Amino acid sequence: MSKKIKINTEPYKGVRDFYPEEMFLQKHLFEKMRQTAESFGYVEYSASVLEPAELYKAKTGEEIVNEQTYTFTDRGGREVTLRPEMTPTLARMVAKKSRELSYPLRLYSIPNLFRYERMQRGRLREHFQFNADIFGVSSEEAEIEIIILAQRLLTSLGAKEKDFEIRINDRAITNALFNKFKLEEEQKYTISKIIDKKDKISKESFKEALEHILEKKTDEFISLLDSNQELIKALGEESPEIKKLTNLIDGLDDAGVRNVRFDQSLVRGFDYYTGFVFEIYDLDPENTRSLFGGGRYDNLLEVFGQEKIPAVGFGAGDVTLLNFLETRKLLPTYISPITIYICRLNKSLASEAGILADTLRKSGINTAIDLSERKLADQIKSADKQKIPFVICLGEDEVKTGRFRIKNLTTGQEKALKAEEIAPFIKGKL
Repeated sequence: MSKKIKINTEPYKGVRDFYPEEMFLQKHLFEKMRQTAESFGYVEYSASVLEPAELYKAKTGEEIVNEQTYTFTDRGGREVTLRPEMTPTLARMVAKKSRELSYPLRLYSIPNLFRYERMQRGRLREHFQFNADIFGVSSEEAEIEIIILAQRLLTSLGAKEKDFEIRINDRAITNALFNKFKLEEEQKYTISKIIDKKDKISKESFKEALEHILEKKTDEFISLLDSNQELIKALGEESPEIKKLTNLIDGLDDAGVRNVRFDQSLVRGFDYYTGFVFEIYDLDPENTRSLFGGGRYDNLLEVFGQEKIPAVGFGAGDVTLLNFLETRKLLPTYISPITIYICRLNKSLASEAGILADTLRKSGINTAIDLSERKLADQIKSADKQKIPFVICLGEDEVKTGRFRIKNLTTGQEKALKAEEIAPFIKGKL
């Protein structure tokens, strides 16, 4: 006799199950993302979660590729990766049809992404991420539009401007700082990775990591990294890098976006960024962290042998956004998609219950029938537990008279109505 195997009911470590109430929150978030993107003229696209591993080895960054991806060899001997981000996929898609597409090209998506990394608040091994990108615009107008869109996403979810801060930098400024210290390309790359971890490690560890390269110049470097005024003075207010960033901040100010701050220590981890980068930070002392960010990546299509197409975009993960909304009590209260629950006094009324339900559904009312043979009180309790707002108890009297007593489970109020009167009555209450 074979021994029964008991399988654990927990999901794979770092991913989530979505029961109806969690799915409700996800749908709410996705609807706001879609509404915001489409209000700016962005259109939705999608792609498979599987990509050739070489796509990420080319430009994403060694740490993500070597330590954080789910990569495996398929049965055809091909090295495949579960996508850790969407931008390389989008670049591949644009490169494939670059001559057929119309520019400026505005695209958005809400893919699920996978990274094998240490889990913490706001960071899991699978999450969903809103991505918005604009191709074909080299001026700062693209940056301004992307930042306004990012801000509008948060305000559409109920956030106030005082709740978050938009921190911006430009890789050109970071490069100018590196050139001031006469760093070689390999040293620049190493230091940029150290700077990207600045807020995640202690000041002592940060300084020690820099000293391996900068030696006696470490303190001077850190002082410029910690004070934007000193950095601006060192590079010169009229330098092209500083003037470009100043123009961007002025353009955002003219557009009404004023919670912006220049942060010279902001570099972001992806290797494909070529200029402007930004991150939006939660200002709640209980949840001080980066919510999401993005930047300009003008050279990414070169990996596919294509000419440069200027591009700016950002990605906003659902986990950090939900934490942000939860902290500020901005999450909506669950509402069941079922509007009416039909309870039956006995199984013999199945046909009549079906006819009534079909009438209501054709009128746009989501209707469920209790198919059990439980007591009426238990059927009503089931509807209440599911947070269904209205219930109809169907018995012989209701069938004979053609009048149905509809009960509001929230208020306890009841009303007797004909079948054709129910839908207008419900719509007037919702």
